[in-house]
Amino acid sequence: MRRVPAAALAVLLTVTMSGCKVMQRISEGAYKNAITDGAVDELKNRGIELRERPSCKSPQANTDSVVRVNCTARTRSGEPVTVEGVAYDADTGSPRETYVITVGGQELLRKNCLGLGCENPKA
Repeated sequence: MRRVPAAALAVLLTVTMSGCKVMQRISEGAYKNAITDGAVDELKNRGIELRERPSCKSPQANTDSVVRVNCTARTRSGEPVTVEGVAYDADTGSPRETYVITVGGQELLRKNCLGLGCENPKA
């Protein structure tokens, strides 16, 4: 099964009931879940297991067009993991996404999509 890019999922939920603050919160939550799922898949594909699912926050005030999310976790061996995601043009049908995952302070990947079905060669 191919995954829908995280921002596309968030946009879909926001557009479904535009102007509704509840849907904006849900779409941000959906975006965080999509990033978490994608990060877990990316790390697992590289043989890295986490103690628990990453915890995500929005570090800055998001707008309709820009959504940022930062996530943190720890590997089973205790190394810190960070996931930084940003989606530009999030309120359009063609968001531009960038994700960076670091493990132990070292950049592991930089891509414009995450998870199973991600066909982005930009790593």
